[in-house]
Amino acid sequence: MLLNIEKLIYGGDGLARLPAGSDGNKPGGRGKAVFVPFVLAGEKIEAVITEEKPGFARANAGTIVEPSPYRIPPPCPHFGRCGGCQYQHISYEHQLAIKKEILRENLRRIAKLDLQCEIQAHPSPRWNYRNRSRLQVETRPDFAAGYFKLSSHELLAVEECPISSPLINRGIAALWQAGRAGKAVEGVLEVEFFSNADDTKMLLEFLCAPEARRAAVRAWAEELCAAMPEIVGVVAFRTPQKGVQEPLVAVGASELTYQTKTAAYRVSAGAFFQTNRFLIDELITIVTAERTGDLALDLYAGVGLFSTALARTFRHTVSVESSHAASDLKYNLPVNGKAVQAATEQYLTNSYRAYEHPVRVGAGDSPIQPPSDKDKADKDKEKDKVRTGMGVDLFHNPDLLVVDPPRSGLGDPVARALASLSAPRLTYVSCDPATLARDLVPLQAAGYRIEEVHLVDQFAQTYHLESVVQLVR
Repeated sequence: MLLNIEKLIYGGDGLARLPAGSDGNKPGGRGKAVFVPFVLAGEKIEAVITEEKPGFARANAGTIVEPSPYRIPPPCPHFGRCGGCQYQHISYEHQLAIKKEILRENLRRIAKLDLQCEIQAHPSPRWNYRNRSRLQVETRPDFAAGYFKLSSHELLAVEECPISSPLINRGIAALWQAGRAGKAVEGVLEVEFFSNADDTKMLLEFLCAPEARRAAVRAWAEELCAAMPEIVGVVAFRTPQKGVQEPLVAVGASELTYQTKTAAYRVSAGAFFQTNRFLIDELITIVTAERTGDLALDLYAGVGLFSTALARTFRHTVSVESSHAASDLKYNLPVNGKAVQAATEQYLTNSYRAYEHPVRVGAGDSPIQPPSDKDKADKDKEKDKVRTGMGVDLFHNPDLLVVDPPRSGLGDPVARALASLSAPRLTYVSCDPATLARDLVPLQAAGYRIEEVHLVDQFAQTYHLESVVQLVR
């Protein structure tokens, strides 16, 4: 079947359409959408339909009849089978252009927003940029490590990954060497490598099946540390049971120090940290440069990547993180920073209640006493004095809001709660253009307007899209 590729969409596929009138479509109407991987806009392809649904179909490209001028030979031998990369067949400059257009189109389609500003692109080195890579592991019938195949949970054996750092690739080689020597342990399902900023030290995480034997896992961890001195530690976890991830074994260090131009961050095993080792400093600058004031509120703060930098120019920072990374966050923040371990929605809800019915909280976060008669008489002023354990105004209108949510975005309750804070500036760091566009709707309705949009290409060679939107009101 001959298909014309209209455009690339978020997720990596190209969009084509079946001929109008085919497959029961009304003559003269739009044909059914067909999604095709590893193609480019403007290409004409011979396609094979692999799946049909009532509203769409999927196909694979057989022959590229008319290739795009932006098509290049992919350098990785696994490209097209591996589920990790989707854009290696596209020149890098055009990858950036595609991502900018996808971001712009999502904002237009979902948020009904026609950007009045240029999307500022921040390119990445093409290769060896990842400081974290997670490989699947099998020990039967033979050892293998690698990534899942495209659109499956079948393992594709990979011994070298061109987007991972050189040290991580050495770690992958050491993993394979141990596996071939029969030292791999049954029950280790995943091995994740995390390297530091200058790619000289590495922390490993194992994800283990419930039946994995502690002594055997420890022995293999010790073997890997001995074989590669750059491995500072191995931390093994069992697969989560009822939402709880149980530590199994720790050999050596359980955290890594990640040095940026701004600060040194402690990052413990299992804690989130930005992945592109070449763009971390640039991302910090985009979010924090020229921002000053009394209070900055950093939500979904992780280990404090942004709030640690903001603490240099704000009198106080309050940082909220729900995961166990909150312990790193507390460690990394300077004395004028306050770490709160809570889900963002829970934090905003509880703080709003405190704002409506202020109760002072002193050192140690222990309630002291209700407001005095004098405080009650000055209620408007008191609303700005909901306090944290170090005496910081926690919920008076912050000068800056920073949010860096997961792919699921903020959601309507959080977006509306943020809008109610009336902060003059809000910075949204997004890893999903669709949820970003959805969340911008209530923010715009509350009076926020977009001042700047940045595309930070944290994930070169893939469809993943990191953006930073600066909003003001």
